[in-house]
Amino acid sequence: MATLRRLREAPRHLLVCEKSNFGNHKSRHRHLVQTHYYNYRVSFLIPECGILSEELKNLVMHTGPYYFVKNLPLHELITPEFISTFIKKGKLILSLDKDTYEETGLQGRPSQFSGRKIMKFIVSIDLMELSLNLDSKKYERISWSFKEKKPLKFDFLLAWHNTGSEESTMMSYFSKYQIQEHQPKVALSTLRDLQCPVLQSRELEGTPEVSCRALELFDWLGAVFSNVDLNNDPNNFISTYCCPEPSTLVAKAYLCTITGFILPEKICLLLEHLCHYFDEPKLAPWVTLSVQGFADSPVSWEKNEHGFRKGGEHLYNFVIFNNQDYWLQMAVGANDYCPP
Repeated sequence: MATLRRLREAPRHLLVCEKSNFGNHKSRHRHLVQTHYYNYRVSFLIPECGILSEELKNLVMHTGPYYFVKNLPLHELITPEFISTFIKKGKLILSLDKDTYEETGLQGRPSQFSGRKIMKFIVSIDLMELSLNLDSKKYERISWSFKEKKPLKFDFLLAWHNTGSEESTMMSYFSKYQIQEHQPKVALSTLRDLQCPVLQSRELEGTPEVSCRALELFDWLGAVFSNVDLNNDPNNFISTYCCPEPSTLVAKAYLCTITGFILPEKICLLLEHLCHYFDEPKLAPWVTLSVQGFADSPVSWEKNEHGFRKGGEHLYNFVIFNNQDYWLQMAVGANDYCPP
């Protein structure tokens, strides 16, 4: 009975699927990419492809850099110099346990997912508003809190969409701290004799014996990205999963996975390039672009609070068809708002 009770208490997951066309002026694809800020893995799969074009490969190899700063005092992120150098608009969002929150003396709100006993609080600080009111009591209080009352330090991953020519600004700005520049890791592989689901762009729910459902594709992609054996071998004690039906055998498919801290602006460029993949005739009927967020990110989309104690997943997947139709699948785990 105890096991059954635990199964019933398993964290819930949400998957939202929608379809549209990239040419539709009401399409939300660009906004949803731009407002999913904290991305650590991007993967795309191209059936009937054995090698990437030079342009696409160049995009893949230039998705960085990002930076790791060790023991960075939090007050550095509210200085006028930092805000004027790196911030055009934005908020500093802190997810704090009860003791730390009370020690800071700052105003915040209980986490939406606290339950009866509130153990986590969210503090949101508008950096632009703060920088315009440096003589205000609010700025003095926050600065005093971060510098004296509760001088917090963290290890940070930082990434910056630099539209200028100075590439080393981040390194030089934080030079008095331990800072390292990193490039995302890129894994390229060709999958051979891959059984792929048959899809119809206008049928999210699929058609029996004609096309697969969006949910079936989502599960199948997870298996492909995890390098699961899809042969449905009854003697395989790890997995008996196989490709949903109807399916078609693809001689080769190209899989690319980028891991690091990847900005939405870079993902927009990849998505745009994949949208134009079918400008010239291709054998592939569709390609996919999948993006996973950091499990411990304070938000998922926009300002939506994100929790990670029971999973931490927040991700989205585009299925891009050769007629410019697309499916968009957005998923979150427990302690999350429904995707936008």
